Amino acid sequence: MTSTSATTYTELPRSYRIPLAVMGLAIPLALIKLWLGAVVGLFGLFLLVQTLTLTLRFTDSALDVYRRDTVIRHFPYADWQHWEIFWNPVPVLFYFREVNSIHFLPVLFSPSELRTCLETHCAAAKEPE
Repeated sequence: MTSTSATTYTELPRSYRIPLAVMGLAIPLALIKLWLGAVVGLFGLFLLVQTLTLTLRFTDSALDVYRRDTVIRHFPYADWQHWEIFWNPVPVLFYFREVNSIHFLPVLFSPSELRTCLETHCAAAKEPE
């Protein structure tokens, strides 16, 4: 947890598992179909760039998405209706629904810390399984 003069927040550590796994998958796919391996490899590279540049910060009132030092999205918890982290054995996709929209994010951050922050800040939006 980090604190500035007026704001306390938790910044999630990055996880490179998904981008590196996708890029690794591109190699055998390229041996089968070169174009398919290239597409999957480019997607893995895109995810790697996103991992390096995006940051998630859980504040007391909202989830903020940063690109480097700039806030690019602000999601107040009061608007959240549901959240889910898909595929428990290897968490790969984070989904949440707000009042007016839905969002899907690849899990480019520590999955365990993501779940902890969601349970702390948005427990009411999580439906029982």
